Amino acid sequence: MVGREYMTKQDAIVLWISRVIVWIAIILSLLPTWFIIVASLSKGGAFFQSSFFPKEITFENYIELFRKKSSPSQTLPDFVMWVKNSLIVCFGVAFLQIFMTAPAAYAFSRINFVGRKNGLKALLILQMFPTFMAMPAIYGILAKFNLLDNLFALILVLAGGSAFNIWLLKGNMDQIPYEIDEAAIIDGAGHFLIFRKIILPLTAPMLAVMFIWSFNGVFNEFLLSSLVLQSPENATVPIGLRNFINNQFSANWPMFSAASILASLPIVIIYMALQKQIQSGLAAGAVKG
Repeated sequence: MVGREYMTKQDAIVLWISRVIVWIAIILSLLPTWFIIVASLSKGGAFFQSSFFPKEITFENYIELFRKKSSPSQTLPDFVMWVKNSLIVCFGVAFLQIFMTAPAAYAFSRINFVGRKNGLKALLILQMFPTFMAMPAIYGILAKFNLLDNLFALILVLAGGSAFNIWLLKGNMDQIPYEIDEAAIIDGAGHFLIFRKIILPLTAPMLAVMFIWSFNGVFNEFLLSSLVLQSPENATVPIGLRNFINNQFSANWPMFSAASILASLPIVIIYMALQKQIQSGLAAGAVKG
């Protein structure tokens, strides 16, 4: 009994130490967000303030985001235009990647065809090379076909990098029992019906994970977007935010912070809307079938 009580107290101590470590990690991870919030509510142009809490709170940085315009011909403020362009590109890439990835993953998972094994290896090899290696070729092709400074051309380019998603979704489909397919085939169903009526509903959580990963990755993408998009009217959020800190002598960090907070709201809303599906998809991806 004594030994059991001693172990119970020891377990309680370990549990409380774990909780303290977790809370310290949470506080440390939230500190950068707090500094950004303080900077966005402060006057002047400096990022770091003299105190942990702002001495004087102002919402002028947020209000100014909806006033500034690059040219009189623009109908939307710069910030609203950046968010609109980013949402067009992000939703376009996320839906297009799912549209291309799901049938490819089904083929690799459920259909035996010549080159299936080598095709999977080729997808892995493609992931070895960073994106910026292909940037000169991408720029040359878009320039040749007069597709520079085009949001829809950028969507096509960014949607092409879905090789990892094919592997991820194929692994999830492999966990679905093949007996379900066989029962559907006996009832007269073909591959398209099996894919649409059985496989897609069962892999919906993983598709939600792929959607949010694609959306988030494209929303933060800067290098390729800055190469393709050249006019201010087509700028996305990362390209637009750079205007606030482009000059080291006139960097406006409070305005940059305010824009960063507002620009993050679409991603937060999507995460909250797809929270259950994301949790189920990540759990399903962690199970080896």
